[in-house]
Amino acid sequence: MTADLPRLMRAATIASMAVAVALIGAKTAAWLITESVSMLSSLVDSSLDFLASLVTFLAVRQALTPADADHRFGHGKAEALAGLTQAGFIAASGGGLLLTVGDRLLHPHEVRHEAVGVAVSLLAIVLTLALVVFQNYVVKRTGSIAIGADKAHYKTDLVSNVAVGIALFLAGRFNQPLIDAGMAALVALYLIHGAWGVGRGSLDVLMDRELPDADRLRIVDIARRHPEVQDIHDLRTRSSGLTKFIQLHIELDPTLALTRAHEIGDQVEADIQAAFPDAEIILHVDPFGVEERRVGFA
Repeated sequence: MTADLPRLMRAATIASMAVAVALIGAKTAAWLITESVSMLSSLVDSSLDFLASLVTFLAVRQALTPADADHRFGHGKAEALAGLTQAGFIAASGGGLLLTVGDRLLHPHEVRHEAVGVAVSLLAIVLTLALVVFQNYVVKRTGSIAIGADKAHYKTDLVSNVAVGIALFLAGRFNQPLIDAGMAALVALYLIHGAWGVGRGSLDVLMDRELPDADRLRIVDIARRHPEVQDIHDLRTRSSGLTKFIQLHIELDPTLALTRAHEIGDQVEADIQAAFPDAEIILHVDPFGVEERRVGFA
């Protein structure tokens, strides 16, 4: 892992907390002035954003801790735990917002000073868009699950802020408070949908889901490319934080000398390492044609 990747990850977590704090202040003032339920929904979401971003900050810090005697595979799954926590925050904010919408539908309330709310929504859109662009860059460089979950969270916020701005404008223009409540309900449903996506990705990592088929096919192709590899089996993969783990058996001519078989194994491992530089690879050499217990799937 290059030295700048941990710095990028830490910078992304600090940026997300800073954006959340700025928006909490602006949206609190806007809600008190406008009494808009959609602005309240956005304020609640930003408050949960801060808690979620704090969890991400702590998780990334833990995930970057080197492996130790008690955690010899490292601490990378802290990122997936943070993603799962974020999914909970997002789902909770969506559920709470639906309850608020229900109350507002039963007791409609006129939106006031909608121009203030629209201005704050525009500020939120600019800050959130800038943050998502930066997070997207960091995720592409690092593959961080926690920051990817945070990015997914803020992408839902971006849609939410656009929706709130439109709702405030229309509710004020047409003097129809139900527009405000209706848009808030759509935002709530969008938040719950986003929570499912974030949670599913985190669970995949916690449950050691295999790498994507394209990566697995690439590993198989690299291993079989060596002219002396006759077959491979028992390929197993998983990921944890920034690290991928790859295990496989290669089958060689049983008459080869042990030293030569070892050299071939090192060559294949080096080729896979070149394609997956952040992976830890465990490669076992077997004699071709010898029956042995296998895992039962490719």
